[in-house]
Amino acid sequence: MLATLVDEPFHRPGWVYEEKYDGYRILAYKEGREVTLLSRNAKDRTETFSEIARAIATLPERTLLLDGEAVAFDRKLVSRFQLLQQGDRPSVYAVFDCLYRNGRDFRNEPLPVRRDELEEAIGDTHHLIPSRRLDADGKKAYREARKKGWEGIVAKDASSPYCEGRSTKWLKVKVHQEEEFVVGGYTPPAGSRTHFGALLLGAYRGSELHYVGKVGTGFPQKTLASLYRKFQPLAQKDSPFVFPPREKGATWLAPRLVAQISFHEWTDDRKLRQPVFLGLRDDKKPRECVLPEGK
Repeated sequence: MLATLVDEPFHRPGWVYEEKYDGYRILAYKEGREVTLLSRNAKDRTETFSEIARAIATLPERTLLLDGEAVAFDRKLVSRFQLLQQGDRPSVYAVFDCLYRNGRDFRNEPLPVRRDELEEAIGDTHHLIPSRRLDADGKKAYREARKKGWEGIVAKDASSPYCEGRSTKWLKVKVHQEEEFVVGGYTPPAGSRTHFGALLLGAYRGSELHYVGKVGTGFPQKTLASLYRKFQPLAQKDSPFVFPPREKGATWLAPRLVAQISFHEWTDDRKLRQPVFLGLRDDKKPRECVLPEGK
């Protein structure tokens, strides 16, 4: 079940509000002592988040299917995607739904029932936490998220079942502008920079990839080198953008990599203002990176 993005915070009776985490969406399967962690696009992440897998394996449930997000927290207990990629902090599974437990299917049950099941299932287990519930008033919950520096909030209709795909029964409101974009090329390095200067980013409208700007910050030296190695097999003669930017010496890439980018705002000419590179997302498909409505 995927949340639909909305622009403004709101309050609705019968809805609950939770912290929106900045990590990897993960489905966790347990059968006996065997645990499998899968990303949104069904990639096996069991070894990547082995701490989480081992924690789930200790649970007494015979069978279990949980939905949540693998995250890493900074010292202020704010989830940071960069920390998760760097591996500098322990990974934690923030669980927000329980779909199956001990042979029972809870997908058609309302959210409070599923919430009770997940809290009973994970108990007080290291590396496993229930998603953080916020104020019952949606606008107050948003102000709390903004004050604490969280990514945003997710509002959920408490009466709704768990549905496959994207739903308007779960709505997300972001505090910070952060999106995924396709990497369509890079510029040559300048000054003391090595490997490349900036990444050329795009998003789809229909079948066309539109250029939305370039990002040249957020790259430690180690990241520059590892990204450059990933780029080489993807180099191609022609620009993947429908309207290529005029970048002297640009190297064009096949649009197969997705980058997570934070930015201040969209400009009037549909470009990113003050973008910062956070990391690559291998759990997102390039075609999922689409221009927002009105952009």
